[in-house]
Amino acid sequence: MPKIKIAPSILSADFKNLQKDINEIEKEADIAHVDVMDGKFVPPITFKAEDIKKIKTKLPLDVHLMVRHPSDFIDGFIDAGASIITIHEESDDNIKETIQKIKINGLKAGISINPPTPLEKIKPYLGDVDMVLVMSVNPGYSGQKFIPDVLSKVKELRELKPELDIEIDGGINKDNIGRAAKAGANIFVAGSAVFGQKDRIKAIRGLRKAAKE
Repeated sequence: MPKIKIAPSILSADFKNLQKDINEIEKEADIAHVDVMDGKFVPPITFKAEDIKKIKTKLPLDVHLMVRHPSDFIDGFIDAGASIITIHEESDDNIKETIQKIKINGLKAGISINPPTPLEKIKPYLGDVDMVLVMSVNPGYSGQKFIPDVLSKVKELRELKPELDIEIDGGINKDNIGRAAKAGANIFVAGSAVFGQKDRIKAIRGLRKAAKE
């Protein structure tokens, strides 16, 4: 299975002190997860490409587009320094064409599915993507409770694609990260479980340890 990685979600960071918060986690985290919402696909509006372009970090930027038309956002986030861009199967754009647009620009591409979406919906794209993001909450707001039923999708994915990066996002903490890892996830998005803690480095180390146990 691919390497275990912890991806703190900067949606849970202090937006007014975003650079400071990222600097704090940079030595221990593997990835910085960037949740982008357009107010249409899900109600909130979050980071814009120009916000992310201001960030200075050595961490790979994992941009998760929770938007209705991801193709409209790709160029901006490429310019902002994204390493991987993930789009939703439930978005309105042509999935195959949007994945190709990401990859021809030299980035990794991911596809995400919401809890109610069956795995069959993304099977046609598994040969085209570098990562699958399984949502373990319904997207839109941080702090939601983990939905354990999605782990069956993670398990099936791992059986189908042993070398694939499988990311899980939503309600991840020390109490459930071990179950997600055993199901086959190897990249764990954590918001309040990192940025909601006083000692964020200790929190990341605790999550990594719990994922490996």
